[in-house]
Amino acid sequence: MSKTAHQQADPEAFKTSSPQAMATPMMRQYLAIKAEYPDAILFFRLGDFYEMFLEDAVTASRILDITLTSRNKGSADEVPLCGVPHHSCQPYINKLVEHGFKVAICEQVEDPKTVKGIVRREVIRVVSPGLVIDSDALDPKENNFIAALTKDAGDHWGLANLDLSTGEFKTTQGIGVDPLRSELFSLNPTELLLPEGEATGPAGNELTDFLQIRLINRLPEWIFDYQRAEQTLCDYYSCAGIDSFGCAEQPNAVRAAGALLYYVRENQKGAISHLRPLKTYQTGEFMILDESTRSNLELTSTLREGKRRGSLLGVLDRTVTAMGGRLLKQWVNQPLVNPGMIHARQGGIGELIVESALRRELSDALDGVFDLERLHARIAVGTANAKDLVALRQSLGRIPELLEKCAGLECDYLVQLRSAIDPLADVVELLSAAIVDDPPFVLRDGGLIRDGFNKDLDELRQISREGKSWIARLEQEEKTRTGISNLKVRFNKVFGYYLEVTKSHLARVPDDYMRKQTLANAERFITPALKEYEEKVLGAEERMVVLEYDLFQDVRQQVAAHGSRVQSTAAALATLDVVLALADLAHDRNYVRPVVDDSDRLEIIEGRHPVVESMHLSERFVPNDVHMDSRENQILIITGPNMAGKSTFMRQVALITLLAQIGSYVPAHSARIGIVDRIFTRVGASDNLAKGQSTFMVEMTETAHILNHATPKSLVILDEIGRGTSTFDGISIAWAVAEYLHDHSPLAAKTLFATHYHELTDLPLTRERAKNFNIAVREWNDQIIFLRRIVKGGASHSYGIQVARLAGLPSWVIDRAKEVLHNLEAGEFVREGEPRLACSRNRAGRPDTPQLPLFQGPVDPIREKLERLDVTQTTPLQALVLLQELKDSL
Repeated sequence: MSKTAHQQADPEAFKTSSPQAMATPMMRQYLAIKAEYPDAILFFRLGDFYEMFLEDAVTASRILDITLTSRNKGSADEVPLCGVPHHSCQPYINKLVEHGFKVAICEQVEDPKTVKGIVRREVIRVVSPGLVIDSDALDPKENNFIAALTKDAGDHWGLANLDLSTGEFKTTQGIGVDPLRSELFSLNPTELLLPEGEATGPAGNELTDFLQIRLINRLPEWIFDYQRAEQTLCDYYSCAGIDSFGCAEQPNAVRAAGALLYYVRENQKGAISHLRPLKTYQTGEFMILDESTRSNLELTSTLREGKRRGSLLGVLDRTVTAMGGRLLKQWVNQPLVNPGMIHARQGGIGELIVESALRRELSDALDGVFDLERLHARIAVGTANAKDLVALRQSLGRIPELLEKCAGLECDYLVQLRSAIDPLADVVELLSAAIVDDPPFVLRDGGLIRDGFNKDLDELRQISREGKSWIARLEQEEKTRTGISNLKVRFNKVFGYYLEVTKSHLARVPDDYMRKQTLANAERFITPALKEYEEKVLGAEERMVVLEYDLFQDVRQQVAAHGSRVQSTAAALATLDVVLALADLAHDRNYVRPVVDDSDRLEIIEGRHPVVESMHLSERFVPNDVHMDSRENQILIITGPNMAGKSTFMRQVALITLLAQIGSYVPAHSARIGIVDRIFTRVGASDNLAKGQSTFMVEMTETAHILNHATPKSLVILDEIGRGTSTFDGISIAWAVAEYLHDHSPLAAKTLFATHYHELTDLPLTRERAKNFNIAVREWNDQIIFLRRIVKGGASHSYGIQVARLAGLPSWVIDRAKEVLHNLEAGEFVREGEPRLACSRNRAGRPDTPQLPLFQGPVDPIREKLERLDVTQTTPLQALVLLQELKDSL
């Protein structure tokens, strides 16, 4: 669900027709604060609840499924309201944010006990889809990006992205729609910032059809002003200029980054010291993958269920930390195009494949590491509790063992990772001394700080402990002194400590007992000594809780000050986790190290589909080879029946190429991958009813996109071009597309072209860089056996009728289909016995022959009769009749 901020309620909507309803001081305070946050649902703190009023209450009650009530019900002054407990508000906030709303948290910033009149309240932070840091609302292995996009009068754009839950902050600038779309689909932000009134190309509704953007904010244009954006960045990072960020010559990148930082700071209110230094990157550093390719190849989620399981990422992800899982997804979404960087990753994976015992030991050591990135983020913004600090201490406590095991690593890539891992011994020492092993979730209840950490706290605890033991001794002494065996010393928050005596023993009550309360069956008393000790004990406990909270806050701030060290260590551990996962997969599945270079070669020997081979199917997976380049084997026409494996083969080539360029080993006997700048896919049938596009229109739009953007370094996967229209139209378009990919230099993109139009197997007769391959099958008693093997040559049949039989079509339909197929195939050739499609002006050996129609018109019926005339079976009279008819027709 996507919402646009300016489409939400206007402040005027929060006025009622009755001024009396708004006349109370509290409601005037509410309306004043609400006017500052008109696009958010205001959680207004009243005692132990967050209350919502008016339109906010109506909306929230519907989304949260809670009771909507009102003040002054039934009168002209009626005010709708609803509320949620403040101590358990987070699930309600998360649900509103999931539905695309902002939530402004308004707290009491004064102690109600010390204030006469209305307590001062302020919004302490605004939670929106892109500003969530609560771990319960986030997928551990998914980033939660908020992005800002801007563009100038030309085709230049700037895109910044930030994950508040991890501190990642990046920006880039580019030209053209394609790189922008690729970046947005790679990031998949949950919230997007755009300038008001600025045309931002594909950042409108068409993106929300595919992306999971829950909220689009249109911000005033002055927030995107270059000078203001630059100043915002310099103020936050305390620097004189932005040269150190690498974006001084990229004004749109600066505008987007500055606007994004301004928005985050305005809504978070408090400190956000955990943001990493702004990183400027270039889109040219990565392979471009459009939304169609990501979807068709099922890179990070499956087409049908949208789940990670069953996707490429689901197969690769053997990471044991949340940080590693998120980083692996970034690698899959952004394959590299720099061979040097790819080789570095390969080196790390290769060493860990060989060191099997070490690989397992390192994975075991990492398995106890919590999400350091998100732990630190919560610590930095002040929302971490004591259990978060314990999790940080436990995680850091595993690092010395991990570093010891890494001591023998030799690969430069792994050595650099090891050097970036900081055990943060001083932080571990602080947390070990300060925080108890099993602290409570609630910070205000005490029990957080370890004995011996603070002298004053220890003294207060001693008083409290002695007081409680004194109370126990008092009870026994009073029983002995009074002879009242069932006398009890008890406590409640209303009366404090008291002595309780049943009415049957009231006669034994001493004179120094002062009556406190009368019950049905007992009386409660107090003595001067008990009252004095009560004040001492309770006063100590109150001071103890306050002091513990203050000490915890101080410890949390001290830990936050080491944020950059925690983040560097987290990044190194995440990378190590990914490399270990890919090495483990390569070892178990017998993957090999591909040769990755700048050539135009794409050679895979005995390649396998990484996902399909992991499915434990009933039949053995059959590996296949592929040899492609831009000089001799540019276009491979692949024919064969449905279900034989054409699509699997083509996808496996694309996935192996992508795996090689993220630095992974690949499922093959050997492979050589020349760097691919982008992968295009046109696979499957789908429509877009929201845009009024039919299946065929979507197919043609995607094909046009490929033809207009492919380069000599691209890999193109085309599956069944032209099937969404009539047969003649479809074959014509498919033939022309293949010719275009071949002829239009410098296109020459390596292309796998699967088709059931076996007429296209004639293309290699006229195009020297096109080659025929087919999926081998064997026929047996009118049945087909799929061999799953790619072999040279074109298929002569599509075997569609045999496949239809396997699907269970009635036998009458199968038999009739055979008859119709025979009739159609009888007219497939021209008189000379040649395939009609081969009759082209570009036919080899006849370059100047005039272009003939793709499909010839009907043959003269008299001429056809003569050509089929069997003289041995024709009488002289019949022959004379035919000759006369021919004479008359001429």
